[in-house]
Amino acid sequence: MNDLFENLPFKPASLLLPRDCDLSLWSVVACDQYTAQPEYWQRVEERVGRAPSTLRMILPESCLEGPDVEMDIMEINSTMSRYLREGRFQEYPDALIYVERTLSSGWVRRGLVGMVDLEQYDYEPGSHSAIRASEGVVMSRIPPRVAVRKNAPIELPHAMLLADCNDIIPPLSSQTGEMELLYDFDLMEGGGHIKGWLLTQAQKDQTAQTIRNRKEWADRDRDGLLFMVGDGNHSLAAAKECYERRKGLTEPSQWPSLPSRYALCELVNFYDGSVEIEPIHRVVFGVKPEELLEALMGYYPSAVQGEGEGHRLSYVISRWSQGEVTVTKPEAILPVETLQRFLDDYIAAHPRARVDYIHGEAEARALAEEREDAVAFLLPPPEWSALFDTVTRDGLLPRKTFSVGRAQDKRFYLEARKIRR
Repeated sequence: MNDLFENLPFKPASLLLPRDCDLSLWSVVACDQYTAQPEYWQRVEERVGRAPSTLRMILPESCLEGPDVEMDIMEINSTMSRYLREGRFQEYPDALIYVERTLSSGWVRRGLVGMVDLEQYDYEPGSHSAIRASEGVVMSRIPPRVAVRKNAPIELPHAMLLADCNDIIPPLSSQTGEMELLYDFDLMEGGGHIKGWLLTQAQKDQTAQTIRNRKEWADRDRDGLLFMVGDGNHSLAAAKECYERRKGLTEPSQWPSLPSRYALCELVNFYDGSVEIEPIHRVVFGVKPEELLEALMGYYPSAVQGEGEGHRLSYVISRWSQGEVTVTKPEAILPVETLQRFLDDYIAAHPRARVDYIHGEAEARALAEEREDAVAFLLPPPEWSALFDTVTRDGLLPRKTFSVGRAQDKRFYLEARKIRR
């Protein structure tokens, strides 16, 4: 590992890339997307067929509570081991990959693939670590992810970190002529296009020094907050849990060399014009819509039907029925927190009801319009320009507050790393 990265929270990794396969079939979107649209994953299944693919090494979130989940996880681990035995991967030691992702909108999102030191990441509220979650995690979602990761020989990242500066990634965009092009292909299902280049030693040194300078500034002026998790909070939280378990079985002197101490991710420039902060909407299933709305009105005495001053909660019941409830005297800072407090208590009192977190307004509307027992709540996006300052000042945002981009623009699985000796 490059010595200039010593003690930094983000650093190069021994990256694995596939060889001798169709990359457009190898690479699939993050597992936490399209959770309420099984037809998406069915299309991907049919398209991939028997070809080598990351689809065989992930468990879509929609399957986490399936009846065969334990067997699915065993099959995933078996496939990972088989791909390693077959020489499916080419390894790039001590590597950083500069990525340009052309999104469905035409914007190009620029990033840097490396690994984070989980000793310097914390998802708990009140953390002072260099890398922090941006929003609260759903604790019930960590154990299933731990189950997938704990015995896996390799990891596949979909986490994206946000860098609050313009001096780490942007300079690399003019230096690709000096780099080795590693991949260049179209992504499936409207995912756009992706290119990746291997940084030279000089470029890695330049990157290390810039991160070190930024860390000194963050330690001095921003309570130590250097990078924030934009996407993949739960994946990193599961990686952290697996590492903490491994630490308990290992001599402290060996902790720095544990493969599980690190997790792959992509570092993205927060101020890149391609980074769109989208709200995550809520769709409640298994309810009588009118009763749910009446319960919401009763939960907040200051709530009124229609628009007003306060937290406006837009809802869709069917193609012909939509409206707003305004909580005029909210105690929470954000509308999403006002809604989530109500939903948490309502779901607890109504076991047949469940809530799903949906990326994309059109997708949330469609789910409510298709079913008589569903209500979609459409939320406004948070004020993105103040995101870092808000997390520094107020701590974590409510869980599932925002998403970086639309579902088809999420990170696709491509690179991998060994996490077991």
